[in-house]
Amino acid sequence: MCLLTLVRRPLYRRRDILLSMINQPSGNESKFKVAICGGGISGLCLAVILAQSPNITVAVYESASRFKEIGAGVMIWSRTWKILEALNLDSEFSQIAHAPPDGSMGVGFDYRRSDQRTEGFRFHLVQMPYGCIRFHRAHFLDVLVNHLPRGVAHFGKRVVEYEYTNEKHLGEITLLFADGTKDTCNVLVGCDGVKSTIRSQLYREEYLSQPPNSVPNYDPVFTGTIAYRGLVPVEQLCRANKPVHRTVETPMMYCGKGKHVVSYSISQGSLVNVVTFASEPEKEGTEYCGDWVSQCSQAELLDCYDGWEPEVADLLKCVETPSRWALHHLRPLPYYVRGRVALIGDAAHAMAPHQGAGAGQAIEDAFVLGKLLMTATASTLEEACKAYENIRLPLANAVLRGSQESGGMYEFNSEYGDDYAQLGPAIEHQWDWIALRTPEEDVERALKCYHSLVS
Repeated sequence: MCLLTLVRRPLYRRRDILLSMINQPSGNESKFKVAICGGGISGLCLAVILAQSPNITVAVYESASRFKEIGAGVMIWSRTWKILEALNLDSEFSQIAHAPPDGSMGVGFDYRRSDQRTEGFRFHLVQMPYGCIRFHRAHFLDVLVNHLPRGVAHFGKRVVEYEYTNEKHLGEITLLFADGTKDTCNVLVGCDGVKSTIRSQLYREEYLSQPPNSVPNYDPVFTGTIAYRGLVPVEQLCRANKPVHRTVETPMMYCGKGKHVVSYSISQGSLVNVVTFASEPEKEGTEYCGDWVSQCSQAELLDCYDGWEPEVADLLKCVETPSRWALHHLRPLPYYVRGRVALIGDAAHAMAPHQGAGAGQAIEDAFVLGKLLMTATASTLEEACKAYENIRLPLANAVLRGSQESGGMYEFNSEYGDDYAQLGPAIEHQWDWIALRTPEEDVERALKCYHSLVS
């Protein structure tokens, strides 16, 4: 059921929309252009989907000189894998995963108490169909890039502002770029990440005439957590550890008070991605002074986890050139859409990485919005965007909240403390959203909402 109120339009517009549903238009009446601001996972996935439609012109505007992703590892879960299957991309992604996904029960994470010098112990094991499907982020992006039609990508194009050229609901949207050039589109999709320019303008204009205390916080905020990241060749880890280190075969979650360490293999099992976390929950929402991402010494990393069990120490000693990340996320936004401007991925719901859900949620956004736009006509684009928001905002915002909650659980900073009998099942319940509905069911619900909006 579509819960949002109908977009108010003059009666003749409502009549035209209804007729367009009954008599599908052809030729120029049905053609429109979608501008995608940002060439990360969400933007490229959306472009690949929309490029299948002969009625949609797609343009991806990327501020860098080439497509690239920050970070090393990316994980997805079974519901995202179903989307890749629906897009006929599963064969190629199987070739670059840690192992080809086959649907059998696998380990999500093995949770272990590790903040002591003696050997740690498992306190919970999360298993689920497909387990945790892992990739090298650059390889993941390459598959999407390889399916992008020629001429869709435009590099060195940083959108600094957009404006409607005519009446807000009917006119084209003009994009202004940092290099002084312009372009137009019918739909603008902000895929420009946690520091999204599109999001800033969307909210700034909405609350322009409102008192400051009524404006929601749409800027990213510090989570209170510092992360250290690094890649370790499995060959190096095996030389340093006999028998083979546990994390080569199993995604590990090493937990301690106020800190935890995540590690899992990627790149067909040739590399181990290591991400460690050190949290000060009282600093969540405070201003972080300094670079969000910087290089640091191995000594800083090792000092942070001094006194942890040998299994963790052996792993971290192999991280020779770690980087330091001040993790930021968004507060749940009240909306993702205004008119024919929509936010997806991190621009809409940048989240802490504690459920490995960021990439999957971005792909779900692209899947739902893409299917809606492929169904829409030039006169019903606003309804398509609104239906996308109606379906995706509640779930994505719930995962955003849950991701931050999960981080507290892993570090014994939740209501369960270190009561393992309660904590383990509570952690497992945090993953319930994976089996809530299938992405295909979400698309069906979105299309039903779309048709109710245009009728």
